[in-house]
Amino acid sequence: MTIGPNAAVSQRRGAHVALWVLQILLAAFFVFASAPKLLGEPTAVQMFDLIGLGQWFRYLTGGLELLGAIGLLVPRLAGLAALGLAAVMVGATITQVFVLDGPVAALMPFALVLLFLVIAWGRRRTIPFVAHRAS
Repeated sequence: MTIGPNAAVSQRRGAHVALWVLQILLAAFFVFASAPKLLGEPTAVQMFDLIGLGQWFRYLTGGLELLGAIGLLVPRLAGLAALGLAAVMVGATITQVFVLDGPVAALMPFALVLLFLVIAWGRRRTIPFVAHRAS
C-alpha cells in the first residue's frame, strides 16, 4: 500500500503536533521541578547535601532545568534544549543509581532521557551541528 502525498503531509503534521504537546508538557514539568531547587526548598537542599557537591550544584541543576524548559518552547532552540535536558537527566539517572542508591527512582529520569531524545530527533533541523550535516 502506497502512502500518497496528502497522507505523508498529514503524518508529518501529526508528528509535529505530538512533539509540541510533549514539549509543552515537559516544559511545564521542568518549570515546576526547577522551583524547589532554585527557591531552596528544604527537601531539595537535603537531597543536594546527600549528593555532596555543594548547594551551588542545586542552583546549577535548577537553572539548567528552567532554561531547558524555556528552550523547549522556543522553536529554534527546542532541539538543543532537548539535548541539554537529556544530558541533565543522564546525570540524574547516574546520581540516583550510584549516589542516592535508588535504582528504582532512576527509572523516571531515564524515561525522561528517552523522551528528550525523541524530541531532539524530531527537532534535529534546529540543532546547528546536526542541521549542517543534513544539508
